[in-house]
Amino acid sequence: MNDKIRKLTETEWEIPKGFVEGMRVPGRFFLSETLAASIEDGALTQLGNVACLPGILKNSLGMPDIHWGYGFPIGGVAAFDETEGVISPGGVGFDINCGVRMITTPLTEKDLTDKPGLISELYDAVPVGVGAKSPVRLSQKDLTSLMEEGSSYAVELGYGMKSDIEHCEENGRLEGADISAVSDKARKRGIPQCGTPGSGNDFLELQKAAKIFDAETAKVYGVEEGQICVMIHCGSRGLGHQVCTDHLKVLEEAADRYGIALPDRQLACAPLASKEGEAYFGGMAAAANYAWANRQFITHIVRKIFEKRFGIAYEEMPLVYDVAHNVAKHEEHITDGIRRKVCVHRKGATRAFAPGSPEVPAAYRAAGQPVIIPGSMGTPSYLLAGTVAAMERTFGSTCHGAGRLKSRSGAKKMQTGEEVAASLLEQGIVVKAPNAAAIAEESPAVYKPSSEVVKCVADAGLSRIICRMKPLGVIKG
Repeated sequence: MNDKIRKLTETEWEIPKGFVEGMRVPGRFFLSETLAASIEDGALTQLGNVACLPGILKNSLGMPDIHWGYGFPIGGVAAFDETEGVISPGGVGFDINCGVRMITTPLTEKDLTDKPGLISELYDAVPVGVGAKSPVRLSQKDLTSLMEEGSSYAVELGYGMKSDIEHCEENGRLEGADISAVSDKARKRGIPQCGTPGSGNDFLELQKAAKIFDAETAKVYGVEEGQICVMIHCGSRGLGHQVCTDHLKVLEEAADRYGIALPDRQLACAPLASKEGEAYFGGMAAAANYAWANRQFITHIVRKIFEKRFGIAYEEMPLVYDVAHNVAKHEEHITDGIRRKVCVHRKGATRAFAPGSPEVPAAYRAAGQPVIIPGSMGTPSYLLAGTVAAMERTFGSTCHGAGRLKSRSGAKKMQTGEEVAASLLEQGIVVKAPNAAAIAEESPAVYKPSSEVVKCVADAGLSRIICRMKPLGVIKG
């Protein structure tokens, strides 16, 4: 690691102003000594680049899953002043509102008498990967409503329960969606895909609540040790990717027009209050709402399969919570002792609001916002809770996963998909994917250990560990 970087605590490091020319604030990132050994220089440079953007407040931040990305590092967080700041697609990502949700069931592992059969049935019912087409049939009018209303419109169509909406971040709907900022090409890509996970690290995973660390909070969240749960990780599919692509071209030109000096063209941006900035936010919000509806459709399909296969009631499979990963949001935070409106970019990072926050569902408010940090196919996932420290240090943010160590091409050189699947099966984990390459690319060996990442999150005080989830079966795109 560069010798200019200072270690502040056992888990917090600082990139000083001047590390990248033009930095307006220092960079801060959170890593244990073990994780710090594998951080990429490129990710640190990106953290410094983000600190150069106009209106950035306090610090450019990197979560414990930080690694190199497009524009911002993945695991990057930055808050911008509403009047002087900018908005940047590079701080959101191409898969707008890629996120994860967790559903509980009344089942235990002994009820899973045919795990391979269950995984195959789920795989057949929920198309995954590039080119996957949803069993949900949407009209253009439906698509518009989804982009405006998010999860609530899916529930209105019969795909879920009212409590699902209450247990989504932002109630499954980001205000400010502008349908006119979504191109016809984006709409065309979105129509057949709503109700499907994509390729890469999207997944549908069968899990067991293996260990409860905080029984009181777990009870509040409705999670019991030994309980079978389902985790769904996906985003806005081709629609969100196209929204990002379309607006990047506009914002690259806008940055020049507004005299914004960019250390990296991938940080194309525009002032929040500009017509270009507002248009991007409107398109991004529409894609984010589409993503919440996408996860809602998949949730419904999963529930119907469990209902029929195990004879349990639909209502016995409540949504614990749904968190967004790649999004920019208008929030209020205290900086320099002043509560102010800011636009928080979370790129491969997730919200972790503290107990008492009005944005947290009433039933969870005393415990804090549920935080979900998934593992990597063969490693544990975790349910956590937001903290006051996160509000004070990271604008109420924490990491969104384990974080990659190797590229997908590098992963395929390590093991074949067949070898990865066989290794996981020896551990009792059934894996299904469209092809062996998809499994090889997402091998647990190419990610940071989820347990080490989550320990760092907890040691840094950014979230409290509530429950560890053991994977039993995984569907990858």
